Amino acid sequence: MRIGMIADLYKPHISGVTNYISLSKQYLEKRGHEVFVFTFGSEAYIDDESNIIRSPGVPVSATGMHFNLNYSKQARHLLRTMDIVHVHHPFISGPLAIRYCRPYNTPIMFTSHTRYDLYAQAYLPAVADLIGETAIQAYLPAFCRLCDRVIAPSQGMQDVLIRLGVDSPIHVVPNGVDLRPFKKKAQTIDRSELGFNNDDIVLIFVGRLGVEKNLAFLLRAFLGVAQAYSNVKLLLVGSGPEKENLQYQLKLVDPTESLAHFAGFVPYDQLPGYLATSDAFVTASVTEVHPLSVIEAMAAGLPVLGISSPGIGDTIHDSINGLIAQDNDIASFTAKMVRLVTSHDERQRMGKQASIDADKYDIENTTDLMIQNYRDVIDQSAERKVSLSKRIFRALSRQSS
Repeated sequence: MRIGMIADLYKPHISGVTNYISLSKQYLEKRGHEVFVFTFGSEAYIDDESNIIRSPGVPVSATGMHFNLNYSKQARHLLRTMDIVHVHHPFISGPLAIRYCRPYNTPIMFTSHTRYDLYAQAYLPAVADLIGETAIQAYLPAFCRLCDRVIAPSQGMQDVLIRLGVDSPIHVVPNGVDLRPFKKKAQTIDRSELGFNNDDIVLIFVGRLGVEKNLAFLLRAFLGVAQAYSNVKLLLVGSGPEKENLQYQLKLVDPTESLAHFAGFVPYDQLPGYLATSDAFVTASVTEVHPLSVIEAMAAGLPVLGISSPGIGDTIHDSINGLIAQDNDIASFTAKMVRLVTSHDERQRMGKQASIDADKYDIENTTDLMIQNYRDVIDQSAERKVSLSKRIFRALSRQSS
């Protein structure tokens, strides 16, 4: 198959969606398929992989995004040769897929990766009602009806799409994760380099330090626990606009800056070492629909503390492979964190189960599921073409008789 992945932005931008597209492309190519990524950006950027088709666009601030409502002539011509296109962002890439692929009867599949309504509330609260859920309810169902298949990465995201008014059939296919680097025993980071001791209980968060991750909430809970248990530490891996604010909030309570360590951006191949040096993974985000960093932590054998929400609630089972706090309740979340840091045996038990449960998200398994979805959609599209041809032929035959 010739598969076109369509995304608003791609490398060098780093995100869960970007990582997923790159990994999925790699494993589909291993199975003998040709995969092209259609996106926007500087044509001067040198990619480290083949078949990345960039159309020029206007840079949008420091987001890494380039804005355009058209593809280049080269991209348009190449799109016509695809057996199927897979849309990963609905608002810019989605309409372009409809415009350029529908006239040539190229099948279109769409994966909804993000809680766009919650992102709007996080970044543009003053107009969230206008561009948040209300706007999505007006746009997303109509867009999905124009696609041949809609994919949700989790059951929780499927429920969200239905609540938003999507009435097209929705298939659940988890986004795959390469578990191998996290399953094998990784070289741990020297805790003294982080300012921690071997006797400390280290809680780790990995991800973008952005307001949508609810990190201020996480920090409040952690500081409450750390004041009661002096051996509890927080390791934050990642970068983002909230970093300075979090450091400021931390310093108000901890002038010595001994309770937490900001590791900043860490190359992906070094991430298993940071997870291996930690005791549990913590997140307060409720915007994840398929939490890749959580699954990677599980594969590394860490129990996870999170908040019940689509994605997290599908992945973490309370008291089995981690702990789940209900709603955005600081008291509940803090109590769960206390339980996590004070019960060594339970942490060990849940961590072992987490490693087992992560196997369902192995990229090898999810690639098989996605290939089957591609083939089903292509076959259904071919049947429609044959049916349409037959109807046209019968109509013309009646006119000539």
